[in-house]
Amino acid sequence: MEHLKLEQFQERMLNDLSNMTVEKGAINPELYSKYAVKRGLRDLDGRGVLVGLTEIGEVHSYIIDEGEMVPVPGRLIYRGFDISDLAKGFMEDKRFGFEETVYLLLFGQLPNKKSLKNFELLLSCYQKLPEDFARDMILKAPSKDIMNGLARSVLALYSFDDNPDDISIKNVLKQCIKLIASFPSLAVYSYQAYSHYHGNQSLFIHSPQPELSLAENILYMLRPNCKYTELEAKLLDLALVLHAEHGGGNNSSFVTHVVTSTGTDTYSAIAAALGALKGPKHGGANHKVIEMFEDIKDKVKDWENDEEIAGYLSLILSRDAFDRSGLIYGIGHAVYSVSDPRAVILKYYASRLAKEKGLENEFNLYAKVEKLAPEVIAQYTKIYKGVSANVDFYSGFVYQMLNLPIEMFTPIFALARIAGWSAHRIEEIINAGKIIRPAYKNVVPRKAYVALYDRD
Repeated sequence: MEHLKLEQFQERMLNDLSNMTVEKGAINPELYSKYAVKRGLRDLDGRGVLVGLTEIGEVHSYIIDEGEMVPVPGRLIYRGFDISDLAKGFMEDKRFGFEETVYLLLFGQLPNKKSLKNFELLLSCYQKLPEDFARDMILKAPSKDIMNGLARSVLALYSFDDNPDDISIKNVLKQCIKLIASFPSLAVYSYQAYSHYHGNQSLFIHSPQPELSLAENILYMLRPNCKYTELEAKLLDLALVLHAEHGGGNNSSFVTHVVTSTGTDTYSAIAAALGALKGPKHGGANHKVIEMFEDIKDKVKDWENDEEIAGYLSLILSRDAFDRSGLIYGIGHAVYSVSDPRAVILKYYASRLAKEKGLENEFNLYAKVEKLAPEVIAQYTKIYKGVSANVDFYSGFVYQMLNLPIEMFTPIFALARIAGWSAHRIEEIINAGKIIRPAYKNVVPRKAYVALYDRD
């Protein structure tokens, strides 16, 4: 009884304190305009506030014509190379491209055959985790969220490093390459532990194979029988390439710059980036796309009927269907308007995998929603810039066709983006900028102190 009373007291106190926190913490929205605060570090027209320089990635979505922003088809540039050209190069050569992309992002140039082979060998040397790490750090304390497990594992690796706080370029580069190589094992083992201890499934722990690419090893370690098709591995590899970098302004890469600017260690910086990517506004959106399409497939009877599909999309926008959020997930992007180049590339190859898997009807439904959604959105709201499918629209579908568990969708994003995070961390260290510390204006009035016994 005493225990129950204590719990009730705690709950009542927390409710009261939460309400007071919200009441006292709310800032008058008009003050943001009054002081010209760029919320989210974005201008009113959606352009990001310039806070730094980078040579790693570029997102191009508009041109300026006579002082006006004119949306154009999106382009994503890695170290000066268009992502479309990079993808076309390794896909036409029928080889894997992620390792080459990592090399490009880290070192600023494309490798020749010898350099690429040596780099792939170096990555394979670093794939194996420290002795007993999987057992002691992952299996003995399984997390219900794989991103949480990844971040915790990254922080734990600090203890296995002889020079964890050495931020010389050589040491940081070594740390980053080791993390890039070991991320597949960390993520897959975290999932296997979750699946076994929280899902009552059989436990499978497969060691990475040095002769396989990082994409192949993900499928090899994840699947009980270690089997996969060449197209499956190639498409997962392509997804890794498309997610590897997105300029210094995306939230997790900016976090990497901010945390690195303090002079802290690599493990802390990457763990912080993982925390940022875990957020549903950043890396978790492909979950919602899958959930939304499961709902559409259940509610829309004729997948070929544009009018019925558009009608249901209208219900979603009016908050009368699906999760009542009023959002068509996977449509629209903070930067891209005419098109997201990653979605364009992924759509082309997703159609091939859908044909191999006998899921062409599902793919056609995705294509119809992609076409109809902007038209429906335009009926409900004034669009200041175009809306188009973003990378999350097709990536979740691709991962679903690859039979990847939904819990692994955001971790797969992280397995790719650590390449960009590493490049941005190294760039921040090389250029030795000041600690990143933007200004916040205090808008609460000054108050006179009141003695404790005189307070209401």
